[in-house]
Amino acid sequence: MEPETKQTKNKMKIVIINYGAGNIQSIMFAIERLGFKAVLSNNPEEIQAADKVIFPGVGEASSAMKKLKESGLDNLIPQLKQPVLGICLGMQLMCNKTEEGNTEGLGIFDVDVVKFSNNVKVPQMGWNQIYDLKTDLFKGISENEFMYLVHSFYAPNCAEAIATTDYGVEYASALQKNNFYGTQFHPEKSGDVGEKILGNFLRM
Repeated sequence: MEPETKQTKNKMKIVIINYGAGNIQSIMFAIERLGFKAVLSNNPEEIQAADKVIFPGVGEASSAMKKLKESGLDNLIPQLKQPVLGICLGMQLMCNKTEEGNTEGLGIFDVDVVKFSNNVKVPQMGWNQIYDLKTDLFKGISENEFMYLVHSFYAPNCAEAIATTDYGVEYASALQKNNFYGTQFHPEKSGDVGEKILGNFLRM
């Protein structure tokens, strides 16, 4: 692998999928702080030509899925061959389905997203720990680091889990299958450690 220079960083094409899924400014800034540049796009050709794809998501699942379908991106995303990172709702939409608005997902991760029980405060909002870390996404990251999360629905622990978090129940706070990665937490809002995780993804 060639050594990382400003030039190789600038050559890398990072696309953030833009389908009207809310605030992507903080991801843009986090990528820039790491010395990379990203573009926003909903153009299938531009997304396919990217070296790395980030699939963000905030808001409500059924309306986000509707927007994806309107743009035809629901068919494109599961076919992507380069590393793809889904964040928060983005990760949940990559699952089979979600209880939120009874929404069919993209079917990349083989798990169904469900709602937290009433025994805990919903949404979970704030910092919580990640552990049982697997894959190079967490290269150099210690067990039990704190990440920033805001969510009412979760992916239960499953074979594709690469990080676990406990909030009244142990659940998958990150998932991986082939070239697809997902984090329930927001790496771009999780301080230096979150930024390091984002950097690990961009260097894959």
